[in-house]
Amino acid sequence: MSSLSKFMSANVVLSKLATNKQYAENLPYVEGMKAYDNNPFHPVKNPNGVILMNLADNQLSVDLIKEYLTKKNLQISIEFFRKLANFQDYHGLPEYTEAIAKYMEETRGGKVKFDPKRVVMSAEANGAKQTLISCLADPGDALLDLSYLRRFAKDIRWGTNVQLVPISCKSSNNFKITIEAIKETFEKVQEEKIKVKGMILSNPSNPLGTILDRDTLKKILTFTNEHNIHLVCDEIYAGTVFDAPQFVSIAEIMDEISCVNKKLVHIVSSVSKEVGFPGFQVEIVYSFNDDVVNCARKMSSFSLVSSLTQHSLPSMFGNGFIEKFLIENTKKLRERHEKFTSELEKVGIKCLKSNAGVYCWVDLRTLLKEQTPDAEESLRKQIINDAKLNISPGSSFSCSEAGWFRICFANIDDQTMEIALQRIQKFVQSNTRKLML
Repeated sequence: MSSLSKFMSANVVLSKLATNKQYAENLPYVEGMKAYDNNPFHPVKNPNGVILMNLADNQLSVDLIKEYLTKKNLQISIEFFRKLANFQDYHGLPEYTEAIAKYMEETRGGKVKFDPKRVVMSAEANGAKQTLISCLADPGDALLDLSYLRRFAKDIRWGTNVQLVPISCKSSNNFKITIEAIKETFEKVQEEKIKVKGMILSNPSNPLGTILDRDTLKKILTFTNEHNIHLVCDEIYAGTVFDAPQFVSIAEIMDEISCVNKKLVHIVSSVSKEVGFPGFQVEIVYSFNDDVVNCARKMSSFSLVSSLTQHSLPSMFGNGFIEKFLIENTKKLRERHEKFTSELEKVGIKCLKSNAGVYCWVDLRTLLKEQTPDAEESLRKQIINDAKLNISPGSSFSCSEAGWFRICFANIDDQTMEIALQRIQKFVQSNTRKLML
């Protein structure tokens, strides 16, 4: 073999980032998506296909958006199109950041004000969190994790080499966060000589569909301030609260506690998730720390929101549309949630009591052959193969108890939901009888 041939056949050396195995590609969530892609449900073309119920999107109010856009008949001139087609500064169009700040205020009941100058745009929710975490922590550092999304944790570890250490919650107290569990995890990580730079939580919770009460938020904020660590609040489902109690933002809590270091508090918000057009990829980093805002804005140049999207959204946020949308959307979420949970109860399946989000935390422990992670994974595969339903197991959310599943109820239409419920009921009845034999 010639020297040139040997050179060309040699292995190409890539970076550690490109070759490590920490990316979340092998999680059950991703495997479930592949099963759906290979056999997607369609009411006419493929009625026996897999129904997608692990995607946390909201499609219940798309008709409201379509109706508004049809009436608005949005048009732009050739001159303005040329302006949009040119490169835009990564600070974002002024009308866009102002509209986003106003939107954040409205989804939080007008109880807090947000400064448009602190709005940093991002084109993806995980990208927004990764940008923020990259500003707060160095490789090898850790954040205490109350967001529960194992896929997100693996993605963050893959991209930043920052560890997200889950804080355990139990079904015995309805998976509620306790300050005792936070302290225990914090001390354990410190004993391992790992620097804890902050804590990240999701409120409303994904996958629980619950919200944190005012007292718990105060305790968490007090804890992070006392230990001089950052608090990242993932509030991307703030606009999906469909029942009491009302949502409380960390921005509201900050004004109720004296001597809070606001520079340690940061928020991730979303328009895409709440309004129901995830394809637009409109996510927000909001920080009360000037240095974080400046750094995150520079990093956002890797995931900018398109100029056309920035131009289109402000027109939707005016004329009272968002207020109307939030009222109608929460009504639809409440009705779908009640329909879904009541139908499951008919076959003895209960869900964690919730009042937010586009999903339910469903207790399928009675269907497990044994209370183990392997049995949970076997059940997930059986549900895909037999019931043709793609749902997410608790292992995808760092749940320490086997048998809990997140099932999304807002990303499919009424007809598909009826079919999905029939499949679930049939599957539960069939497998309950088998376990009794």
